Amino acid sequence: MPAFFQFDNTYVRDLPGCAVPWPPATVPAPNLLHFNRDLASELGLNPDLLDGPDGAAIFAGNQVPEGAEPVAQAYAGHQFGGFSPQLGDGRALLLGEVVDRLGRRRDLMLKGSGRTPFSRRGDGKAALGPMLREALLGEAMYALGLPTTRALAVVATGETVHRERPLPGAVLTRVAASHLRVGTFEYFRARRDTDRVRQLADYAIARHDPDLTGTEDPYLGVLRRVAQRQATLVAGWMNVGFIHGVLNTDNVALSGETLDYGPCAFLEAYDPDAVFSSIDHGGRYAYRNQPAVTRWNLARLAETLLPLIAGEDTEAAASRAVEQATKVIDTFPTWYEAALLSGQRAKLGLQGEAASDRALVEDWLTLLQEHRVDFTLGWRRLANAADGNEGALRALFTDPQAPGAWLARWRSRADSEGGAVADWSARAVRLRQVNPAVIPRNHRVEEALTAASDHGDLRPFQRLLAAVQRPYDEMAERAMYLEPAPATVTACYRTFCGT
Repeated sequence: MPAFFQFDNTYVRDLPGCAVPWPPATVPAPNLLHFNRDLASELGLNPDLLDGPDGAAIFAGNQVPEGAEPVAQAYAGHQFGGFSPQLGDGRALLLGEVVDRLGRRRDLMLKGSGRTPFSRRGDGKAALGPMLREALLGEAMYALGLPTTRALAVVATGETVHRERPLPGAVLTRVAASHLRVGTFEYFRARRDTDRVRQLADYAIARHDPDLTGTEDPYLGVLRRVAQRQATLVAGWMNVGFIHGVLNTDNVALSGETLDYGPCAFLEAYDPDAVFSSIDHGGRYAYRNQPAVTRWNLARLAETLLPLIAGEDTEAAASRAVEQATKVIDTFPTWYEAALLSGQRAKLGLQGEAASDRALVEDWLTLLQEHRVDFTLGWRRLANAADGNEGALRALFTDPQAPGAWLARWRSRADSEGGAVADWSARAVRLRQVNPAVIPRNHRVEEALTAASDHGDLRPFQRLLAAVQRPYDEMAERAMYLEPAPATVTACYRTFCGT
């Protein structure tokens, strides 16, 4: 039997007691439906060995490859603001870790691989549609340049899983920089196990921020790094119109990657209050709330690290730790706003900075909201305007004259940069490199998943996947992926977590 992987499982080796060894369930008829050959090569794997029956058996959980040490990880989480002291991998198993071609350590995790000690009343299984959604959305986010977990494979199991109705089962293999979550730390804080929290923090530093090792305040440093990564990530979400949908603390990764593509969606008509998740009844995770909720989640991480930041068990040290951690949490909005505005300047084709830029962006977004303009196309058509064709942009507005005054301000601001950067043809090129033409529009995602799940037809999924993997290419043969859904469809669109 060939060696499919070169595992080096530091999580199991260095963090005893943080996971439960557990075998994946076997399935009756594994069938490899999706395999990411490019990602396999990036991981240092041999795609030819895995793109077939052997890969199907491994990615379904029927064959545990040599060197794998499957475990269900323990974690807790604040879900919609309420604390659950024990969640854990109820339908997932960390197979192990590999070091990729660039020297980066990556987790390989099976999702939908059966019951574990953390399953509670769940069956531990996954339906095909949500697993294909995660594969599709992860590749879209990767192509958009946003940090994300990715799917290496999706395997149909030949089983039926029962949700609102019977559905075909599947297992997804997820690749992540790590699966360390805010909820991982909360799990052990809830048990007052400070030693374990320290081990987790030391492990996180060694894995994600090794330059903090040996510094004066490494635990405060790791809080700051995680907050900075999350600020950059959420700013990126906001600039592409992405709504995560379930920003619980167990879905906030210390690595700064987008984790868990459950009830997620993309904006179409710009609406800061947009909520698509069927379980978010109060709008806690609405589009506009994502930065504030992320800050709240980071405060929960800070709470777990306070004893480590304090360093000694005295009232003065504890007070100082609270002050230091609070300063990090209070600085998060500054980091976020800086990342957001930097991205927005790029989306406007600007290369310098001016004090008026924030107002220019805010007035642009107000126009989009007032006229129900498609978020993605609104930004994309700025390139047409830069090329001298304002008509394509104006046609998106209920009143084509509405953006006139703003466009004049934008042109004046851009021209103020002078020199080579004032070349409007070059600006149009830059605009098309940062403002996508193609996103995984919600109705197209649902069409693809329905075709695969209900009819066994993967062609719509494959076509959509190919389109979102090249988001900046505006090709005639992919025109159907550029257009938003009818307003009547968007108005009643809801997403589900898939569990």
